[in-house]
Amino acid sequence: MLTIRQLEVKYGAYRALNGIDLEVRPGELVVLLGANGAGKSTIFRTISGLQKPSAGEIRFGDQVISRLPADRIVRMGIVQCPEGRKLFPMMSVYKNLLLGAYVHRKNKQMIKEKLEYIYELFPILKERSGQAAGSLSGGQQQMLAIGRALMSDPKLLLLDEPSLGLAPLIVQQMFEVIQKINRDGTMILLAEQNAHAALKIAHRGYVIENGSIVMQGSAAELLHNDQVRQAYLGA
Repeated sequence: MLTIRQLEVKYGAYRALNGIDLEVRPGELVVLLGANGAGKSTIFRTISGLQKPSAGEIRFGDQVISRLPADRIVRMGIVQCPEGRKLFPMMSVYKNLLLGAYVHRKNKQMIKEKLEYIYELFPILKERSGQAAGSLSGGQQQMLAIGRALMSDPKLLLLDEPSLGLAPLIVQQMFEVIQKINRDGTMILLAEQNAHAALKIAHRGYVIENGSIVMQGSAAELLHNDQVRQAYLGA
């Protein structure tokens, strides 16, 4: 469904991405591993239409989306859950979720069904639906950020560092939910530094360093690769 070919992105004279090739196939959960500054967020911003490429092509299905505006890309079914959550802290949990459904705001039945699905995934959000988003714990805020993205009814969900700053037990719960979302039919591209947790739930993975893909393979292959183990798994 998502095909990236020879993607390049420049910030002035600095080349942030160098000839990236990447795919997410129907039904897949694909992980993108890399350190801070490697280029993961730039890939996500470019897929989402927030950053324009200097070269290369991005396709979703049979359509080239490299130059489309961000709102059009969301309507096509690509939705990003950004690093840092980017919630509206003074607004309630419920209103943050409704904002995620803005592109489908006339489809009341779909909004109702999505809310029910998200409350089933994250019961604490239903309990605290009237509470200000900024008063939630870090883990609950991450649940809300994922829930808000799901309200847009994505075909492909881009998750940027969802485990960042969370306690180990919450990370485990978060990755179990991410795996369920994928099993329920949503393709996922997951950018992560927590390589072990991500590879345990992924189908395939890519490793990015200094704006270039340096390795790819099945999750099992990457888990047992000596270079990956030394660089990302502490082994």
